[in-house]
Amino acid sequence: MEEYSYDNGAASGILGAIGFVYFAIILLIIISMWKIFIKAGKPGWAAIIPIYNIIVLLEIVGKPVWWIILMLIPFVNFFVMIYVAHLLAKSFGKDIVMTILLIILPIVGYPMLAFGDAKYVGPPKD
Repeated sequence: MEEYSYDNGAASGILGAIGFVYFAIILLIIISMWKIFIKAGKPGWAAIIPIYNIIVLLEIVGKPVWWIILMLIPFVNFFVMIYVAHLLAKSFGKDIVMTILLIILPIVGYPMLAFGDAKYVGPPKD
């Protein structure tokens, strides 16, 4: 007895579309980070190098490199990254609204910071 399979390819089409959207979002964030790094006087290519991009981000917000260790500690890293996002917004002269966008809607916040009128004003004074 033969078994027949009726696969019209719909599942692979949906998964392909989701993969494309995911790739587009990641690309948008990378391009935005590249532009943010350039605005801050750092090399844009640093945005695509793992670990080094975090080191450069810490330099932009005025925090020491050893903070990378804090980012490796589970649960602590969540709060450190929120604080770094807040310092990034302040480094570009923005307020808490930009911080919230960077945390809750990074697909909106990072491009606004990168391609908007924000100017790098240096690390914030705490």
